[in-house]
Amino acid sequence: MQRSEIPEKYKWKVTDIFPSDEAWEAAFSALEGKLGFAQYRGTLGTAEGLLAFFAADEALSAEAMRLYLYAHLKRDEDVRVTKYSSYMSKIYAFFTRIDAETAFVTPELTALPDEVLDGYLADPRFRAYDYRLSRVKASKKYTLSEREEVILAQASEPLTTASLVFMMIDNAETDFPEIEYQGEKVKLSHGLYSVIMSGKEREKRKEAYELYYGAYRKLLGTIATTYFGNVQKDIFYCKTRGYDSCLQMALFEEDVDVSVYRNLVDCVHAAAPLMHRYIALRKQVMGYETQYMYDIYPSLVEDAELKLSYEEAYDLCLKGLAPLGEEYLGLFKKGRDEGWIDVCENEGKRSGAYSSGIYGMHPFVLLNYQKTTHDVFTIAHEMGHSLHTYYSNANQPRAKADYKIFVAEVASTVNEVLLLKYLLKTTTDEKLKKYLLNYFMDMIRTTLFRQTQFAEFEEKAHAMAEAGEPLNKDNLSELYRELNAAYYGPAIVHDDNIAIEWARIPHFYTSFYVYKYATGITAALCIVDRIMKEGAPAVEQYKNFLKGGSSTDPVSLLKLAGADLTQKTPFEAAMHEFEAALDAFEALGK
Repeated sequence: MQRSEIPEKYKWKVTDIFPSDEAWEAAFSALEGKLGFAQYRGTLGTAEGLLAFFAADEALSAEAMRLYLYAHLKRDEDVRVTKYSSYMSKIYAFFTRIDAETAFVTPELTALPDEVLDGYLADPRFRAYDYRLSRVKASKKYTLSEREEVILAQASEPLTTASLVFMMIDNAETDFPEIEYQGEKVKLSHGLYSVIMSGKEREKRKEAYELYYGAYRKLLGTIATTYFGNVQKDIFYCKTRGYDSCLQMALFEEDVDVSVYRNLVDCVHAAAPLMHRYIALRKQVMGYETQYMYDIYPSLVEDAELKLSYEEAYDLCLKGLAPLGEEYLGLFKKGRDEGWIDVCENEGKRSGAYSSGIYGMHPFVLLNYQKTTHDVFTIAHEMGHSLHTYYSNANQPRAKADYKIFVAEVASTVNEVLLLKYLLKTTTDEKLKKYLLNYFMDMIRTTLFRQTQFAEFEEKAHAMAEAGEPLNKDNLSELYRELNAAYYGPAIVHDDNIAIEWARIPHFYTSFYVYKYATGITAALCIVDRIMKEGAPAVEQYKNFLKGGSSTDPVSLLKLAGADLTQKTPFEAAMHEFEAALDAFEALGK
C-alpha cells in the first residue's frame, strides 16, 4: 500500500511529539542558539557548578532528543522522502556539537579528589546523579589527562574506519550473483538469502548457501584485514587506558562483572550435548542421510503457522501476558488504542520492527505486520521494550531513566516466552504444539547458543591479537570452524562455507555486544519461570526491575527480579528449559 491508503488507526501519532514539520523546524532553529557549555569549564569542583551543568545539559538534551525522535519516526515512514533524512543529518550534527562542547566533563570530574566525589554522592541534591558519579569515580584509573582525552576523542572517528569499511563491503561491494527464485532471475541479497534458507526446497537452499558464501570468499582477505583493524582499534584503547584485556574493557564500560560472561560460556559448553542431540533430531526428522548447515533453518513442522489479523494477534498477546497483571495489560492496551504503533507495511517504509522512546513521551513501535507466527511474537517483543521504557521513565529521574543495553532484551523476551508458554498450555492442536516447541528450541538455539558461539569467537580472536598473532583469513576461519564443530556436534557437516561465517557478521564490529543477547534470554527464562511458579510476588519483583532504569548496575537490577547472573543457576535453568522442550517434542513425535 501507499502510506496514504492506510487507515489512521494503524499509524503512530507522531503529532504527539510535534504538531507539524514547521513546528519541528522552529524548535530546531531555537535550539541552535542554546549551546554554551564552555561557561561550565572549571566549575565542576563545586556542588553549585556541577548542578548547574547537569541542569543545562539535561534541558538541552531533552529538547534535542524530542527533535531526534520526530525526525527518526518520520524518516522511517518512507525512507525515500529526503526531507526527513535531512532532518536526521541536522540533529546528528547537533549531537556532535554537544559532544565536542562537553568533552571536558569526564576528565574534569575524574581529576577531582575522591573526597570531593564522595561529598557529592552523600549530598541529597545529587541523588539523581549518584550512579553516574559512582561510575566516574570507578573509571578514574582508566581516564587520561584532558589533553590525552581530547586526542582520543579526535581519534575516534578515524578509528571507526574498519566498521565503516565492512558496512560498505557488506551492503554495497559484495557482488552477490543472480539466482532463480519463484520463476524469475533475481539478484541474491541478505534478505532473500534468509527467506530461501527458511524455505522447503533443499536444493534451492544449497544453491543459495553456496552462492552467498562464494561472494564473501572473493573478498575474504579484505574482510579479514578489516576485522583485524577493528580488533587492533580495541587493543589500542585497551592499552592506552590501562585495561587488562579488551574483554575486561568492554565489561567494565557496561558495569558487568566478568563472572557473568564466564558463567555464560561455561554453562553453554556444559550443555553442548543437548545442542548436539537437537541437531541429530533435526537430521532424523528431516530424513537426511547427511545434514548441512543450510538444513537447520526450516521448521521441522510444516503448515502450522498462526495466521491471525493484527487485532486477533494483539488480543492473543493480551491473553498470553495475563500473568503480568491488570496494570501491565492496561498499558499494553494503551499502546494499541492511543497511537503508539505503526502497524502496516507501506511503500518506502523501513523494514523490520523496533521500539523507540525518550523521556517525557510515550514510546513508539514500528511494525510491518503480516499474518505469520513470527509477527505475532514481534508484537509481544516490541511492546516489551516499550513498557520497559515506560516503567523506567515513569519511576526514575531523567538522569537514571535510560537502561543499559545489557538488560535491553530482557523485557521483550519475557513477553515472548510468556506468550509461547500460554500457547503451549492452551492449544489442543498437536501439530501446532510441535511447531511451537520447535519455535522455542530455535529461539534458544539462535539467541543463547549461537550468540555465545559468536562471543567466544570474539574473545579468542582478540586474545590471539593481544598475544601478538596477526589475524588473517586462514586462522580466523580455522578458529570459527572449530567452534562451529564444538557447538553443533557430529550430526552436521562443518564445511568450508560455514568456516567463513565470521566474515558476514556485522555485530563483530561492535565488539563484545553479542553475548548480551545470550544473557538477556537467560535472565528472561529465569524470570518467567519464577512468575509462573510464584505469581504476584514474582511479578512485583519483575516490575521493580522494569522501573529501575539505570539506578544501579544492570546485574544488580536483574537480581531484583530474581535472576542472579553472577551464579550459574540461571544459565543451568535455561538449559533445562531447552531440554524440556526437546523431550516434549520427541515425545509428541513418538
